[in-house]
Amino acid sequence: MKRLLCVASLVLASVSVASAQDDRAVSSQANANVPALFADTSAAVPPTFSEAMLWHSAGPQLANANLLAEPRTFAAPAEAVPASPDPKSTYGDRGDWQLALGVSLLRFRSSVYYATAVGTDTSVTYFASDWLGVEGKIITAFAPTIYLNEHVKYFSYGAGPKIAWRRRKWEPWAHTIVGGVHIQPQTASNSRNGFGVQAGGGVDYRILPRLSVRVGVDWVGTSMFGQWQNSGQANVDVVLHF
Repeated sequence: MKRLLCVASLVLASVSVASAQDDRAVSSQANANVPALFADTSAAVPPTFSEAMLWHSAGPQLANANLLAEPRTFAAPAEAVPASPDPKSTYGDRGDWQLALGVSLLRFRSSVYYATAVGTDTSVTYFASDWLGVEGKIITAFAPTIYLNEHVKYFSYGAGPKIAWRRRKWEPWAHTIVGGVHIQPQTASNSRNGFGVQAGGGVDYRILPRLSVRVGVDWVGTSMFGQWQNSGQANVDVVLHF
């Protein structure tokens, strides 16, 4: 009986030792398989060069995305200031139109009679550019009595081109006027009307922005009494610019 108990005890002891050894082997195998299993996964595989570059570029892109997501405020562009137009004159804008009113002195010379007449000088000029204009002119003049209380009365009208240097306080100019002439008294067998032309020049002096004083001298040619006359005229005017 005692022998049976001893044998049974030995068997149980050997079984316990064997099971303990099995447990240790299993646990060691399990621990040894963990690195192998981890190595099999993608996490254990080192990234390629292209993947590393993609990860590196992802950072700035995300940063830029955050910056773009933030609202931005833009300042309104400043309004452009229009450039001031160039003045037509160094001393101010003289305008495109001129109206001249003044006094004329005419020395009429012909084979029939001579006469020194005083009258009016009126002209209107439109400047199409800074230097070229078109002028219309009317002159009246009256002389003392001749031929048994006959008064000399002179009237001329015409138009033509005018050029002027309009950039200074002194404005020199030149013109040519072509038109007609009416003169009294009427002589025998002669008409009181004829052809007339003026050519000359002068200068305007600027007093105020829209006001000048003018002095001019002209040669006056007329066709009267069946012949050609050469006369002269001088005038002093006040000029309005508008």
